[in-house]
Amino acid sequence: MYAIVEIAGQQTKVESGKFIYANKLSGNEGDAVEFANVLLTDDNGTITVGAPFVDGVKVTGKILGDVKADKVLVFKKKRRKGYKKSRGHRQQYTKVLIENIG
Repeated sequence: MYAIVEIAGQQTKVESGKFIYANKLSGNEGDAVEFANVLLTDDNGTITVGAPFVDGVKVTGKILGDVKADKVLVFKKKRRKGYKKSRGHRQQYTKVLIENIG
């Protein structure tokens, strides 16, 4: 069984017992989280599509901690002018273990 859930404005496919990386969520390590914006569920071939959300279905999970993505480099250069700039950032994510769909 899997579901498509809207988490912080992004649609994510979740399955029970698997990890997802969502944009930074408020909460501490070990806290329970609940996602009520379920757009679609698939239960062994039975697909339920919401309009816009499926009624009565929630996805629960547990926060396992915060992680950072790989560094993204932003490099600017203007040829023949001696102008070079190098910047970068690391996106913050929250690792969530999906415990239950339903």
